[in-house]
Amino acid sequence: MLAARMHGLYAITPELPDSETLLRRVALALQGGIAVLQYRSKLAGVEQKMRVAKALAAMCRDHQVPFIINDDLELALESGADGVHLGRDDGELAAARARLGSRLLGASCYNSLSAARAAVAAGADYIAFGSVFPSSTKPAAVCAPLTLFGEARSLGVPLIAIGGITLQNAPQLLSAGADCLAVITDLFEAPEIAEKARAYAKLCKHDLTQ
Repeated sequence: MLAARMHGLYAITPELPDSETLLRRVALALQGGIAVLQYRSKLAGVEQKMRVAKALAAMCRDHQVPFIINDDLELALESGADGVHLGRDDGELAAARARLGSRLLGASCYNSLSAARAAVAAGADYIAFGSVFPSSTKPAAVCAPLTLFGEARSLGVPLIAIGGITLQNAPQLLSAGADCLAVITDLFEAPEIAEKARAYAKLCKHDLTQ
């Protein structure tokens, strides 16, 4: 049921050392109408990650927004998250599916349609392709052609575009068939985070009516 609601702005948290600043920025993004939130932290310690994840989970519940943990199944299970998103080096999808129960499982499939097929077969609820544009977060990421979204439509799961997305290039992705736009910098570094989130939400809502 959660996967069926995945259309719009898939916000991914930036790497910020100060937890309170992160929570304030996420609160603004939630006010603006994001569709999904993913907590991604490569630098925080275990205790800090748990504390932040639990706070974010509560905030997302208040807004009825699915909350996903990046790359850490144990954190997802223990923090009250709605699911986990795994890359190719983050564990077996089938094993994660067995432990998650009805919670969401997302998978990074980079530029590979065959990887997407395998992920869905292993139980992924949604898949992500990217980097769709050059990304400041992952400058060395492989480039994913926009044609992948049309080719993957028959898989029957939500398709997430990630990498270098801005309001200016987002319409290309929606036209190509992306359901969600995964954004870090263009959202969380915006002078007005809530307004930027509203602009993305409006753009995605307009796409649904086409």
